Formats: sequence, structure tokens, C-alpha cells
Amino acid sequence: ANPTAAQPSASQSSGLPNCAANYDEAIAKIEAAFTEFEEEKADIYELGKIAKACGCPLYWKAPMFICAGGERTGFVSVHSFIATWRKLLHSCYDDASKFIYLLAKPGCSYLEQEDFIPLLQDIVDTHPGLTFLKDAPEFHSRYITTVIQRIFYTVNRSWTGKINMTELRRSNFLQTLALLEEEDDINQITDYFSYEHFYVIYCKFWELDTDHDLFIDPKDLARYNDHASSSRIIERLFSGAVTRGNSVQREGRMSYAEFVWFLISEEDKKNPTSIEYWFRCMDMDGDGVLSMFELEFFYEEQCERMEGMGIEPLPFQDLLCQMLDLVKPECPGKITLRDLKRCRMAHIFYDTFFNLEKYLDHEQRDPFAVQKDLDSDGPEPSDWDKYAAEEYEILVAEETANEQLREG
Repeated sequence: ANPTAAQPSASQSSGLPNCAANYDEAIAKIEAAFTEFEEEKADIYELGKIAKACGCPLYWKAPMFICAGGERTGFVSVHSFIATWRKLLHSCYDDASKFIYLLAKPGCSYLEQEDFIPLLQDIVDTHPGLTFLKDAPEFHSRYITTVIQRIFYTVNRSWTGKINMTELRRSNFLQTLALLEEEDDINQITDYFSYEHFYVIYCKFWELDTDHDLFIDPKDLARYNDHASSSRIIERLFSGAVTRGNSVQREGRMSYAEFVWFLISEEDKKNPTSIEYWFRCMDMDGDGVLSMFELEFFYEEQCERMEGMGIEPLPFQDLLCQMLDLVKPECPGKITLRDLKRCRMAHIFYDTFFNLEKYLDHEQRDPFAVQKDLDSDGPEPSDWDKYAAEEYEILVAEETANEQLREG
């Protein structure tokens, strides 16, 4: 892969208007590209060449096709495409604004989840790393749902369900999308698109969703990782603290899309969305502060479980001193989201209060050794990437063993 390809050039990133000469040159390039096609019309696949003539990544082709009205007739003429592109160039001066213009509903300056479906369906249909999905159409929508949830989990920092231009610019999504055309093995693109990551998430859900209606209830979720999560935190997950709309509380069930957020948050408690996710769960009165009462409420259940295992738990006051020492809150005795993000130890803090297995695991280690790891240089793979890779290996080994049993 070309290391410079992912870096926007100065004119792109500044979002400043191009001069008239550049504009005419851009249009001339597109006209020239269309002359290759019969009657100067392009279908959705041929539009890949036009996307490149526009200086855009290959996988912008489906949104371009739809934006230029191609869905009605199955092709786009040079005239309708240029009319669309002229309009876009008049108001959009960088990649993020162009991308939103192409995908958003008319007149909207943000992207909602369903706006990504045509783009992702085209990737499923045409990316060389996903050709095996041709024979498994039932997996298309599940893969697409997973990728959309991962995009919103990472990019939509405001939790609004609407990705705006600032969020898109601050994220690595457009650079990652551009990498897809250079990498045939989609599993190398671990952010958003990896099929192996999807497979791990979906298999974990499938194991819990015993009636396979694509919803799980609190009892199902409690079975995750052999009841490692406390029942109090599971109750909070179904309280609407971290889900949109009110169907979760009303029906007491969680959809596959919501499970994607749970799993990434549970297995990687270091990323900013995860720190926010668990903070919302523990902040029961929603006042933006974790009070001593809230901490004790969650720790109580951990104590009961430890006693049940014959382990003597640390008294709450002692544990509290440890945790305040770990987090060092700005305001004594009150832990805020900002404190947890700043201390870089949120994962240890959260596991202490609601994941017994991981808490006991942390207890076996020296917390300062963890800090040393953090200070080492180089882009360490995230906890999520490590988890997904390990789990995928396990799933493949199980599959192989099952096949041998069947054949044997």
C-alpha cells in the first residue's frame, strides 16, 4: 500500500474552494472517462472508472451512482453525472463534505445508519475479499449491520445516531474506506470491515440467541463468557442507558446491532466509546458523577459472588481507597467521565465493579506492570483486535474438530 495515499493533500484537507481552472479540468477529465462507454452511459460497476476520474476512492461508486439517479434506469449518462458533480463541486471542497453530500438524504448535512447501506452492499457485491458471500445472501445484511454499528461506535462520538462532518473528519473512516481498493484480503482491514471480526461477533451472538430470533434477553446475555458480568450491570444494559429508542426497556430484549456495541465495549474497555458506555451504565441517576453509593451498589454483588466462591473480598472502604488512588479524581470522592479517560486505567476500574473473572485476573497482576505496557512506543493492537484474533482462531479450531468428528 502506498503510505502517502491515505494523507489528504493540502487542497483537500483545507476545505477551500478550488479555482475555476481546476474545476473545468475536473469536468473535462470526467467527460473523457465517459467516452469509453457505449452511448456514454455507465452502470454501477463501470462507475468505478468515473470515481477514479473524479479523484475519489473506488468504493464511492455506489453512492455516486445513486446520487446521479442511476437506480431508476440501471445506468448513469454523462449528462446526468456531470450535472450532479457540478452541483457537488459548488458546495463541497473536501472529502468529508463530498462523502456526506453523496450519501445523505437530500438537504441533510449528516449521515444516519441506513445511509450507509448502498455503499456497504456494493462492497459485499464487489470486493475481492468477500466473493464467498455470493452464495450466502442471508449473511449480507448481518455483515452490513455489523459494519454500520462499528462505524457509528467509532465515528459518532456525540452518540446522536447522526454522523456530522466534524466527526467524519476527525475519524479514520474515509482513509480506511480508501484502503479497501488496495487490499484484497479484507481481514487485513481490522477497522470496520474485517469479515473475521464480523464472524466472531455474530458467532458470539448466535450462541446466546438460543431461539435465533435475532434478539436476546437479560438471561441470554448473562450467559456471555460464563456469567462473568454481574446481574446488576446487565440490568443497567437493559435500562436504556446505552441504547437508542425505548424498545429495550419496553420489551426487555436487545437486538443484534445493540449486542455489537456491548461486545466491543466488554472486550475493550480502553477505547473512548467503551469508557463512555460503561460510565452511562454505572451512573444510575445520570448526574455525570459516579457517587460512592453507586460504586458500593455494584461492588456489593461482586462481594457476594466472591464469598460464594470462598474468596474473602476486600471491605468496600479499602477497595474505595484503592480505586480513588487508581483514578485520582479532580474532585475528591466524585469520579467523572473525564477522570476515567485521563487515568488510562478505566478497564481495571470497570472490571473491579462488574466483571468478576477479569477483576480476579487483574488482582493476580501488578497494576504498575500494566502502566509500563502503556508507556511502550509503537501502535499496539487494541484489546478488541487481540480478542477478535484469538476468538477467530478458537472458532476455526472448533469448526475443524467438528468436521473431523462428522467425517470420522
